[in-house]
Amino acid sequence: MPLKTPFIFILIWFFQGTVLAFQDDPPQSETSYSSRGFQFTSADGLYRLQLAGRLQFRFATPADQDPVTYDDFFEQKQNLFKINRARFKVGGHAHKPWLKYYFEYELSASRLLDFRVMVEKWPWLSFKFGQWKSEYSRERVISSGKQQMMERSIVNRPFTLDRQQGVTLYGRLDGGGLADFNYHIMALTGTGIGARTNDDNRLMYAGRLQWNFLGDGVAMSGSALEYYPKPVASLAVAGSTNSSQYTRYSSQGGGQLVGFESESPGQYQMDQYLIESSLKYRYFSWHSEFHRKNILDKETDRFTRLQGWFVQGGFLLNPKQAPMGPKLELAGRYALFQPDRELDGNQEREYTLAFNCFFKDHLNKLTVDITRFDFEEESINREASGWRFRVQYDFSF
Repeated sequence: MPLKTPFIFILIWFFQGTVLAFQDDPPQSETSYSSRGFQFTSADGLYRLQLAGRLQFRFATPADQDPVTYDDFFEQKQNLFKINRARFKVGGHAHKPWLKYYFEYELSASRLLDFRVMVEKWPWLSFKFGQWKSEYSRERVISSGKQQMMERSIVNRPFTLDRQQGVTLYGRLDGGGLADFNYHIMALTGTGIGARTNDDNRLMYAGRLQWNFLGDGVAMSGSALEYYPKPVASLAVAGSTNSSQYTRYSSQGGGQLVGFESESPGQYQMDQYLIESSLKYRYFSWHSEFHRKNILDKETDRFTRLQGWFVQGGFLLNPKQAPMGPKLELAGRYALFQPDRELDGNQEREYTLAFNCFFKDHLNKLTVDITRFDFEEESINREASGWRFRVQYDFSF
């Protein structure tokens, strides 16, 4: 989709609104603004259009990307400033309040990220089809604009399912008290963002079950920016199985982990699962994930077992002053990734400390982080380490 496409949509809506404004008896509608952007609702409530945008500016030194290989620690050092994300979002409902739609476009990369239709007539049984971020891990599902840390951990790269095309059944089964669950059952192409077909005619199947054992789940948003007098918490398990030519996924589509280079249709059988916890209490938040993944190379019979996990938490530094001014938060994360569990001494570690200044919660915030990376390959007797410093301003409208 060319870059100019979203602007064509804007012009169409602007022209339509102008025409209606000059009619003798224009239909009554409601216009408002919320955290989802500008909102236009028809008088009968059957149609709603939400328009929003987000800009994210980032400075990083000596690099922005996480190091993946030993050589990455010794590349030429450089400072950079960039527009990291520039998003245009459209959502709402049409014909019925429970028939919803959403699409999201990345302007800086000219890439259509999300396009989906949701049928949410019943809280316990809903349907979704299109392309979106698979509901697998909380870290990936949380929007980049609502993260507690500036960016996702080193564990995300090898284990995320990222965006896929497909269908899903989902809902919340709320029986009160301990009997409170969210579930997702997915059938996906398994070949990444923008891929309309599966390379070997075998779909990716995935599922997620979240137990809200304190009676109310934790929303898919980082940080505890409001006061939680009672704790809210969730435990979740998720799993996936797929065969394709890829061993990892990202916002650019299917790709390969280090050590997996060839790409034959259906070459790699991947099975993985995670265990996840999340908690918010008062002005404190907690999030952890434990991942395992098995990859079978059908052409060579090579079997690789990967493992990774992280823990992160944060708290407001000025809860008493927060209602009257910017909210200040201190957060930290520790992450570990093992690319091959048979080689215990081969590990990658991340230590990150972040400081957030929320001018308008996640809609207008400044983030500063500092990270140390440790890279160990005892199998060939080498190691490396390095530091990174970044500043980011995130603005939504």
